[in-house]
Amino acid sequence: MGKIKSEGIGEVQEFIDICDYAVGLSRMMNGRVIASERPGHSILEVPNPLGLVAVISAFNFPMAVYGWNLALSFIAGNATLWKPSPNTPLCSVAITRIIADVLERNGINGAVASLITGDSHIGDALCESEYITLVSFTGSEQVGAKVGRKVQGRFGKVLLELGGNNASIVMPDADLSLAVPSVFFGAVGTAGQRCTSTRRLYVHRDIAPKFLDALKKAYASIPTGDPLVSSTLLGPLHNENAVQNYHRAIMHLHDIGADVLAGGKVASPSGFEGGNFVQATIAIPPSHDLDLWKKELFVPILNVAIFDELEEAIELNNSVHQGLSSSIWTKDIRNIGQFLGPAGSDCGIVNVNVGTSGAEIGAAFGGNKRTGWGRESGGDSWKQYVRWSACTINYSNDAPLAQGVNFSL
Repeated sequence: MGKIKSEGIGEVQEFIDICDYAVGLSRMMNGRVIASERPGHSILEVPNPLGLVAVISAFNFPMAVYGWNLALSFIAGNATLWKPSPNTPLCSVAITRIIADVLERNGINGAVASLITGDSHIGDALCESEYITLVSFTGSEQVGAKVGRKVQGRFGKVLLELGGNNASIVMPDADLSLAVPSVFFGAVGTAGQRCTSTRRLYVHRDIAPKFLDALKKAYASIPTGDPLVSSTLLGPLHNENAVQNYHRAIMHLHDIGADVLAGGKVASPSGFEGGNFVQATIAIPPSHDLDLWKKELFVPILNVAIFDELEEAIELNNSVHQGLSSSIWTKDIRNIGQFLGPAGSDCGIVNVNVGTSGAEIGAAFGGNKRTGWGRESGGDSWKQYVRWSACTINYSNDAPLAQGVNFSL
């Protein structure tokens, strides 16, 4: 799908990391003991396996997202059925063979981590199957809405990781030696094909000329081409349709009079003519009120706006339908508190002096609004892969009713 070698290796490492995390977590998946109002009683909250979990993953992380789900679901006692993107079947076949080998060498049938490949009709069948208790879906908002309706229509559980129209805010006191390369990676890494890619940039007026000049210099010399060459930073988009989406977006920017600061063309690196390559692009649209700010495109286009007050930048950050990742660059503790608080970013990931892209496995991953619901990876995410029972135990010689109710004959 065009991911450069370093990022591909990083994705494999992420799968390894979540497996290590899950091994430790398996000894700490605790229920709770709750004090009862009735003498001689105790209340337990007990987790038990769901049964069968379906994982429908996207092309851009063909291994790691399955790893997040498999590792936590498996230690919760579930079997998994994985439907990967039809664009990246070979990764899924390789991973499934490795997992099956490990399981069978430890006396577990490899079928508890099964694979099924195919197009949308396979996904429809998984969503509609009464045998599947939880469907974890990663993909577009449009398809995610259909998945949610299908699964909830049969009262199944659903975990949705959808669009991420992510923004970075750069305050006048930002450390540019940190902010510029981080925004650069967020916007250009994986050719803009991460759900956490930086797509919107809000820069304070006092620092905008200096920041944008530095960012343009970074964009001017992006090594583009073979993703297996270690020096390459920008590989291809995953298919021709993505290139067409990029081209239409660039044409629209020109039509509305946007100032294109860098890039803006389909690329043809030497030896890869006719490939799915594009130039990473920086553009300043003429207005904040345009629909282009609200649409997520999986291409390396960074739209920029200038602001004067943090409240304005936060309002712009929150003005889109998606709510996955956000970041602010500042040294002022007051700015940090405002960004993290109830009047701050409404995203599921709210970073300070860290870019929007590149989450670690230890924290829960997920977003709000049309990004979907539920969390994957770390934190309390494991609790979504179990069913919970409240169990009241009476170890006394009496049987009092709760709330002091008297129902004696």
